[in-house]
Amino acid sequence: MTHEIVSLIGGKEETSNGTAYDSVNPARVDEVVARVRLADAGTFAAACRSAAAAQRDWARIPAPVRGRVIASIGRLVEANAEELARLVTREIGKPYAEALGEVREIVDTCDFFLGEGRRLYGQTVPSEMPDKNLFTFRVPVGVAAVVTAGNFPVAVPSWYLVPALLCGNAVVWKPAEYAAASAHALYRLFTAAGLPDGVLNLVLADGDATFEGLGTALAEGTVHKVGFTGSTAVGRKVGELCGRHLQSPCLELGGKNPMVVMPDADLDLAVEGALFAGFGTAGQRCTSLGTVIAHESVHDEFLARYTRALSQAVIGDPAGDVLCGPLLDRKFATRYEEYLGWIQPHHTVVSGPVGRITPDNPRGGFTGEGGLYYHPVVVDGVRPDDRIFLEETFGPIVGVTTFATLDEAVDLANRPGYGLSSSIYTTDPKAAFRFRTGIGAGMVSVNNSTSGAEAHLPFGGNGNSGNGSRQSGMWVLDQFTRWQAMNWDYSGRLQKAQMDVAEIVPDLGFRL
Repeated sequence: MTHEIVSLIGGKEETSNGTAYDSVNPARVDEVVARVRLADAGTFAAACRSAAAAQRDWARIPAPVRGRVIASIGRLVEANAEELARLVTREIGKPYAEALGEVREIVDTCDFFLGEGRRLYGQTVPSEMPDKNLFTFRVPVGVAAVVTAGNFPVAVPSWYLVPALLCGNAVVWKPAEYAAASAHALYRLFTAAGLPDGVLNLVLADGDATFEGLGTALAEGTVHKVGFTGSTAVGRKVGELCGRHLQSPCLELGGKNPMVVMPDADLDLAVEGALFAGFGTAGQRCTSLGTVIAHESVHDEFLARYTRALSQAVIGDPAGDVLCGPLLDRKFATRYEEYLGWIQPHHTVVSGPVGRITPDNPRGGFTGEGGLYYHPVVVDGVRPDDRIFLEETFGPIVGVTTFATLDEAVDLANRPGYGLSSSIYTTDPKAAFRFRTGIGAGMVSVNNSTSGAEAHLPFGGNGNSGNGSRQSGMWVLDQFTRWQAMNWDYSGRLQKAQMDVAEIVPDLGFRL
């Protein structure tokens, strides 16, 4: 019997008869992981009201105590790491080693933020008046509505949920439908740590219902911060909706991430980085490698090594030791086939077959069967005006082009208008810092892949990749708190700023 999961609001299951959605295993598309009962827009708005009612009491709990709850979440996730990783692998086809690393990211996030409950510092500021003190305080924003993608179904949500809860907010979380079982498991781990009912709510809904419900909640004043991870196109709509209600969302969107290979690069290291960045998670990361920008003097050798390494990589069953497994879901497979249509006659596919891996279109050493598996593709000869160069291609496809000077490489890297992640391979510190100065990306790697994040470093992008907001580390606290200023005058009289300030008159004409 297929396990059915439903939304959880105020600690209770939402039992309304919504549309049924089957979350399937993309490695074996005839296997249903869970039947998901999708909620409507009214349910999403009701969840926001429930969160608003619960948030007040949660905010009254001292921040160090909330930090202990975060510590408990970390220990619970750690104790259940293997089971949660296996579920992630089964539901979205992510290789098990990557899924286990994703779960570890939740633990790292909790380990960082458990102490932030004792460090939600404000400041005592000197006043320009006597007998008066000035203070600043971090206060929770209220209710955060968090909408996440399914390619990182548990790690990326934790980047929102952990700091939001620590700071005294309540959360309404809408995960991707195709990763609903993983989200449901993570919700249960969070609430097992002792979160009061209504502080964390899970709403399983499609995009249209979520957008409509979010609009209602913003109009009612029951949502005070929106966090969204997903495509640039949808991020623009979320940003416009929030803007109408004078809110600034936290947007983590797509990427077209460049990797520059300099003449002095360690080519084997660059190949290793490009292999993981281009085809880990089957190229379905916002930080996946988009285009290799190789110096014309090393282009041919890099490409030869890259294609050789790719041909030797194992693709298939994500439960095994593979470079990548299937695409996440049928809708991503359909979209990826559209991206393959962007390959033009002036391009050269140097990686071998293109399209879905089947008995009629085989791949050597393939270990999968019956899933949404696609050949990894490397396209040489891409040009700056090509669609495949300018737009995100969410899937296992990497473009390659050349440059003559570092300034040209930086221009090419910035041209698509995204600004999430970037990478340069070089042994010259001057080149590394010139690249860092010129690139518009929010994250820069030197001699490392475009993919990868640590819990105590800011994560986020600019341009088409986001609105400059940052997740992770102490920087995300600015997303889930607002600054409050207080002045305390104990002089016993009204002192008017800028008007009643004592003046000490200097002799500005003095000369030695």
